[in-house]
Amino acid sequence: MYRTHNCNELRINNVGEEVTLSGWLHSSRDFGGMTFIDLRDRYGITQLVFSMDDDAEMCERARKLGREYVIQVTGIVRERSNKNPNRSTGDIEIEVKSLEVLNSSKTPPFTIENETDGGDELRMKYRYLDIRREPVKENLIFRSRCSLEVRKYLGDNGFIEVETPFLIKSTPEGARDFIVPSRLNKGQFYALPQSPQTFKQLLMVAGMDKYYQIVKCFRDEDLRADRQPEFTQIDCEMSYVHRDDILDTFEGLTKHIFKTLLDVELPDFPKMDYDHALKYYGSDKPDVRFDMKFHELNDLMKGHGFSVFDDAELVVGINAEGQCGNYSNKDIKKLTEWVQRPQIGAKGLVYVKYNDDGTIKSSVGKFYSEEQLKEWLGRFDAKPGDMLLILSGETDKTRKQLGELRLEMGRRMGLMKEGDFKALWIVDFPLLEWDEEEGRFFAMHHPFTAPKKDEIDKMMSGDFETLKNLKADAYDLVINGAEIGGGSIRIHDRELQAKNFTLLGFTPEEAEKQFGFLMGAFEYGAPPHGGIAFGFDRLCAVMNNQNSIRDFIAFPKNNQGRDVMIDAPDTVDQVQLDELGLELKGEEED
Repeated sequence: MYRTHNCNELRINNVGEEVTLSGWLHSSRDFGGMTFIDLRDRYGITQLVFSMDDDAEMCERARKLGREYVIQVTGIVRERSNKNPNRSTGDIEIEVKSLEVLNSSKTPPFTIENETDGGDELRMKYRYLDIRREPVKENLIFRSRCSLEVRKYLGDNGFIEVETPFLIKSTPEGARDFIVPSRLNKGQFYALPQSPQTFKQLLMVAGMDKYYQIVKCFRDEDLRADRQPEFTQIDCEMSYVHRDDILDTFEGLTKHIFKTLLDVELPDFPKMDYDHALKYYGSDKPDVRFDMKFHELNDLMKGHGFSVFDDAELVVGINAEGQCGNYSNKDIKKLTEWVQRPQIGAKGLVYVKYNDDGTIKSSVGKFYSEEQLKEWLGRFDAKPGDMLLILSGETDKTRKQLGELRLEMGRRMGLMKEGDFKALWIVDFPLLEWDEEEGRFFAMHHPFTAPKKDEIDKMMSGDFETLKNLKADAYDLVINGAEIGGGSIRIHDRELQAKNFTLLGFTPEEAEKQFGFLMGAFEYGAPPHGGIAFGFDRLCAVMNNQNSIRDFIAFPKNNQGRDVMIDAPDTVDQVQLDELGLELKGEEED
């Protein structure tokens, strides 16, 4: 028996018992005739005591052990004279009677501590060591607990888990596919699924009624902190439902997870339509932990000889309340430089500072009178100590820029409180997006999203301006400014689906080749249906107040899509390429 207990199990009531523990040597301390070792396993840490008086040889052996050695000890539990209140086993220690080294260890390339000296790339190269650290280990345990609660909730609500294929056909919409060559069908390729979308719709045609899957998905796209080439979705579909049936079900799931795992009671989720979100927050995933809504100012600011405003499509601003009236010129200059960075792209920043003594200072004071500036302050219901921050330009770009500035001010002003969770549904998205460069429509969500019921006739009419303004029966869940998931009511009629493919630029032949299997299934009594998918990794990160999803994935990729631990992707043998009927193009000769 390698162990009778784990390293977080023993307490004061175990004093006097003989126990056996196994784990990694976390740290050691020598004090003359005594040596102390902290023994660590997945569960926690227990202090071991070796005494020169009891067994000098074993004590000397203990002193020679290095960090991360795997050892087994047997000894007697005794009460510590110097207790550690910060450790759950801090009232006891083990008086060691026997020691066995199960495996030695090289010195780790970084410290196995909560705060480590290893950088991201180094920790990812030695991910198996990184997972031994408490923060990463706890993230993975949290993820496991979360998946169990998801399955419990959905199972209790009549959902069944069905696995769908990983080797499917490539589709032209959405992100780039990862493709897989077929050895048995040379010159042909599978694709890894970006989502199980068509399969879960086929399951509704098959009568499965309530489906879910915690499923791996793949997208060959540029990476960032909240993206990985392979990620996990909580994927669901329901039949005979309207939008609010789905929202109620998955709002319930979200509340259940937060209550069970965090003991947080989430209030009911408000609904905000897409147009409202863009107009007042500049984003379709607004962080509503703080207010600071946009105010549009064209009527107040245009026509006064200030060309920056006069020539702009939109003039819009926010009020940084109560904390920014004391901003110095240096502070404002730094803020202006922040919005002018390429990542934001604003040309400049106009401010109006309402000083505590009631005086007003503005960067455009020579173009506007004090009475006009007071009128601006009134639009924002500003008070002494507030500062207005104003941008102008093309409508869409300016709203996006101000949305980024709003978030930055929220961070600087400490308005994003850790442990404060604000969830909402964004609804009534556009069905289609017009791309000027391509000269065609793209699906805002995906080609299977249904228009709102009262807009179906408009969609079938095909009028360009009408099509640009069609609303989809689509929805996103947003928590603390992060898109947790999204879904829609689906098209379940062949004629309507064929019309949507036409609007998206498919010829009838292309639509049949790509999606004939789905449209054919619609001819066999497809029920009305809809669904949703949550980004599981992102949900775990948001619940733990973290920005990156990497530490909730056991073996993530880096920003170049590489697994630096196993060094993948990598080349393959020519024999394998020959079997697949593939030939790599070499460099051209000079």
